[in-house]
Amino acid sequence: MQTFLLAFVVSVVAALLILRYNHLHGHLTADHDLDGVQKFHPHPVPRVGGVAVMVGILAVGGLVSVLRPEISRQFWLLLMASIPAFMGGLVEDLTKRVGVLTRLGLTMLAAAGGFWLLNAGISRVDIPIIDTALRLWPVALVFTVFAVAGVANAINIIDGYNGLAGVVTVNIFMALGYVSYQVGDAMLWTICLAAAGAILGFLVWNYPRGLIFLGDGGAYLIGFLIGEISVLLVVRHPEVSAWFPFLLVFYPIFETLFSIYRRVLLRNGSPGMPDAVHMHQMIYKRLVRWAVGSRQANDKVWRNAMTSPYLWVLSSLTVIPAVAFWNRPHWLLLFTLLFVASYTWLYRRLVRFRSPRWLMIRYHHDSNRSSSHRIHKKED
Repeated sequence: MQTFLLAFVVSVVAALLILRYNHLHGHLTADHDLDGVQKFHPHPVPRVGGVAVMVGILAVGGLVSVLRPEISRQFWLLLMASIPAFMGGLVEDLTKRVGVLTRLGLTMLAAAGGFWLLNAGISRVDIPIIDTALRLWPVALVFTVFAVAGVANAINIIDGYNGLAGVVTVNIFMALGYVSYQVGDAMLWTICLAAAGAILGFLVWNYPRGLIFLGDGGAYLIGFLIGEISVLLVVRHPEVSAWFPFLLVFYPIFETLFSIYRRVLLRNGSPGMPDAVHMHQMIYKRLVRWAVGSRQANDKVWRNAMTSPYLWVLSSLTVIPAVAFWNRPHWLLLFTLLFVASYTWLYRRLVRFRSPRWLMIRYHHDSNRSSSHRIHKKED
């Protein structure tokens, strides 16, 4: 518990200091682009919340070095391996000039570092033919770097609304930590608690008001850690099904794969081209109805925040069964297929303007706001 609390408190304070001294660094750290297709904030906001998350985890590293020296070496090696992924995203947050391919390449470099430093290489996926190929270390290396980079990029993709990526990844870390505890892996559940606490510290300032954003640095750091912990958990403990971490992170993974399908096959475009039709954006447009004039800045902030709980529930459709059946591959596969069906059904309904009525939130406060509600409805 002290691990979790230390990470939480340090992250809260670090984020507070970033906000307090925003006037000194805001010209570099703030997101001034308010008109992009994926922008839903009404004023510039610091996008370096990942720094607070990293500082919180580093504080736990110091505590572990003193109290748990037997696991401190691997703890620090994991953080060392994460540096390329974190720095690539952070430089993008500061300069807005680091492309997606560069960030992915740096995350692959980080995964390769984990492969050599921690033996974090995917050696099985519980599919016989593929498992045979993974016995060759070059195949395992390539498979691992693409898988870890893919998870990191997937976390970055769902980081679109206040509290969305933060709460989803806290749940993922807690699930990974729970199974790590069940199999007696102290290092892994310690890093999971540290990451969860640090992200919650960031969320104090991020949700619901969006005073600070996670940024690419934070998203790639968190995604890399999720990927590496997943690999290590499966490699070290044969009783853990390889389908457990796969189902656990399947919401952001499927969002990424569905985005590639939509952009490349349906629109003949680039897979890296941003658009405004991710699941979280469709929910924002089709489901959330907040009757405060939609032209008011405060309304935009609250509509942003009201979107995330829908996706928290959606992600729970993978997290809960993954934790319940972490050593039962057939059940994990079944729930993976059920999620695909549920996601596809909901997305089709949203695109066709047939949003399920039971999912819609409507607030009617007074007659003076009815015109604002009509404006909001027309805007969507």
